[in-house]
Amino acid sequence: MAGNDRPPFLGVERSVSGRVWRARLRPQEEVQASAIAQLHGHGDLLSRVLAGRGITQETAATFLAPTLRELMPDPLVLQEMDAAVERLARAVEASEQIALFGDYDVDGAASSALFAEFLEAAGCPRPFLHIPDRILEGYGPNVEAIADLRARGANLLVTLDCGTTSHAALASARASGLDVIVVDHHQAPELLPEAIVVNPNRADDLSGLGHLCAAGVAFMTLAALARELRRRGHWTDARPQPDLLAGLDLVALATIADVARLHGLNRAFVAKGLAVMRGRARIGLSALLDAARVDGPPRAYHLGFVLGPRINAGGRIGDAALGARLLTLRDPIEAARIAAELDRLNVERQALEKATLEEAEAEADRQMMRSNRLSCLVVAGEGWHPGIVGIVASRLKDKFKIPAFVIAKTGEVCSGSGRGSSGVDLGRTVRMAVDEGLLQKGGGHAMAAGVTLARDRIDSFRAFMNDALDDDVARARDADALLVDGALTARGASVDFIRGLERAGPFGAGNPEPLFVFPDQRIVDSAVVGSSHVRARLQSGDGARLDAIAFRAVGTPIGDALLDGRGRLLHVAARLGANVFRGSERVETRIADLARPDRETW
Repeated sequence: MAGNDRPPFLGVERSVSGRVWRARLRPQEEVQASAIAQLHGHGDLLSRVLAGRGITQETAATFLAPTLRELMPDPLVLQEMDAAVERLARAVEASEQIALFGDYDVDGAASSALFAEFLEAAGCPRPFLHIPDRILEGYGPNVEAIADLRARGANLLVTLDCGTTSHAALASARASGLDVIVVDHHQAPELLPEAIVVNPNRADDLSGLGHLCAAGVAFMTLAALARELRRRGHWTDARPQPDLLAGLDLVALATIADVARLHGLNRAFVAKGLAVMRGRARIGLSALLDAARVDGPPRAYHLGFVLGPRINAGGRIGDAALGARLLTLRDPIEAARIAAELDRLNVERQALEKATLEEAEAEADRQMMRSNRLSCLVVAGEGWHPGIVGIVASRLKDKFKIPAFVIAKTGEVCSGSGRGSSGVDLGRTVRMAVDEGLLQKGGGHAMAAGVTLARDRIDSFRAFMNDALDDDVARARDADALLVDGALTARGASVDFIRGLERAGPFGAGNPEPLFVFPDQRIVDSAVVGSSHVRARLQSGDGARLDAIAFRAVGTPIGDALLDGRGRLLHVAARLGANVFRGSERVETRIADLARPDRETW
């Protein structure tokens, strides 16, 4: 939060985008930064980055080198984990036919792949895997799919990244003779379905692991299962225990793609998972990296913005099972084919998103004009593809700085997705809307949620969300300062400097990527690249030059300032990364905001 003890950074009280800039470090954190630098020998800027994220001299070593050994608790701390493991162990020993029902997003695909690989390695028949069609079946288990899995011979159903709110569907499963285990992380109602539910966000779970994505919960379940099978003497020379750590690439992918908070155990999952992924042992992920033209080692950025969207593209506008299938493939030719198809679907998804976003932004502008202080956008449109409403909601949230829901009107019953902002628990509020009878279905977590509702309840839902989120969003608005980690020169933005900063990563939700200000940069040149980005060449007073890009900035105050400001001076707030291009590593500077120096008039 921004506080009065944080004066405006470089005196910027109103940037080009209308935000105040403040130093991330408070006075007491400046002391911590100095202590970290002295005790551990880290550079000044890295120490400031650590202190600004609540790290102390006592916790710095663990933060910079997170390990599963130190950060992963006994999986049995999760409520009902013991019952889930006992039932799974019996199924493995008896070679039962297990059915896996996963969600259609990255987290569901990764969780399903983790389970499928482990169960096969443990000697089970190949599990039946069902990923529902987003449009025809909707989110979560459904009666028809479960009946089919039962008819094919399954006698144990495991739902992954779904199931916590699926009372009717899971009751039908139990009635048909299926045992059910739910492995999930979404917000849970007080009354749980008729199943063994392993979910750190159920009300009676005291594990403190509510920040895990479903793949993280799945990994802990399989770790407990491997231990139980070892206790039972299941592993032999002929059937060795699978290498669980080899699946951390999937856990890392899901953690980043699901925007899970990167603290504690999640940091270890992502750090170790990226190391696994760099070995490119998983044929499907290697094929997808090639299809996406990723040079060099994958980083957290690639998981969230390159791999994640392509895997999701199957569930959004194509075959929902493509992602999960790709992640378990052993045939490189088939993997290359599916990776190419997902890459193609992603391009198609981008075109659909662009058209829908234009309509959604126009409707959002109309709502903003009618009200001076909206707390939540709820826009709906005819013909919008249900598979892309979540992405469009994310774009609206970024542009208007408030939570946003985008609803596809596809009949009398409509579906939509919402994206939340810092300080707002969207999943909890959606569950309140379900309890109020405004939604037929709804759930999610703090930053994202899905809803199903009657067409004639959209206006009521909009009114409810604006009222329910008013206080939270007001507090978030008051705290909406751009927090700056420090000032940097163009010459200082080197690959070696970025390598040092990456020690504080991986960055993402809960561990924000460092933000630096380059003061008094002259705009030498600027131009539109692609359909919506602005690239600029900047020059500091000593002649050093810096190439930078502002993503999706065309038509925004930041884009206009760059395109109209050639020859002018600007303070540039940016995040830094390193990219490999044609075998050469170079700095990538991503502009987050701009400010005019006090002495500069436009």
